[in-house]
Formats: sequence, structure tokens, C-alpha cells
Amino acid sequence: MQVMHNKARGFTLIELMVVMAAIGLLLAITVPRYAEHVDRAREVVLRQNLAAIRDAIDKFYADRGRYPAALQELVQARYLRQMPIDPVTDRIDSWVLVGSEGGGSAGVSDVHSGAPGNSREGSAYASW
Repeated sequence: MQVMHNKARGFTLIELMVVMAAIGLLLAITVPRYAEHVDRAREVVLRQNLAAIRDAIDKFYADRGRYPAALQELVQARYLRQMPIDPVTDRIDSWVLVGSEGGGSAGVSDVHSGAPGNSREGSAYASW
């Protein structure tokens, strides 16, 4: 007569703990790198958005001989499709406008980010 053992198959607690430790180690390595890449991407987009706005301001001035009274005028005149978002603040109304008072052409001659804090390289976002 043969005795059959109905032994339940599964993972032991130690095996599960080893797997959880391995997953935790992988997350500890990848999450900071992911966050760094997200920050780097925001800074790249901010530089591109500032360049696009400044280019639109320059084209507006070249075409009309005056600076736009507000950034929304660039959208209305179709120099920009829509107002770019400041990716650091996630808002379109946080841009800091620099006015021009020279030569009777008052208006917005430059724009800076209104984001608080510094970039990864140490410069203030407001100085960009």
C-alpha cells in the first residue's frame, strides 16, 4: 500500500521576503533616476517655451514696429497657437513680463519664468 501525501505547493515566507527585497532594491535605484529625468525634461521644455515666446515677440515687433501689450496678443495675432505653459509651475499665467519703455513702443519685450527655486545647474528659474 502506497501512502499519498497531499502537500500544498506554494512559496515560503523566506522566498517571498527575498523577492520583495529584490523589488525594493530595484525601486530604490530607479525612482531617483526617474525623478531626475522628469526634472531635466521640465527644464528643457521651459527653455523651449521661453525661446518660442521670445521669438514670437521679436517677430511681432519686426512686423508691427511695436511690442505686444500682453502675451495674449501674440495668440490673437497668431504668432503663437496657444500660450505655452510654464512646465515648472504648470500654469500659463505665471510668466513674468519685462516691459519696454524706449522709443514710444511700450509693451512686452521679454519674458521670464515665474517659477520659484533654482534649476539643477543652480541658476534661478526667474533669471531664464
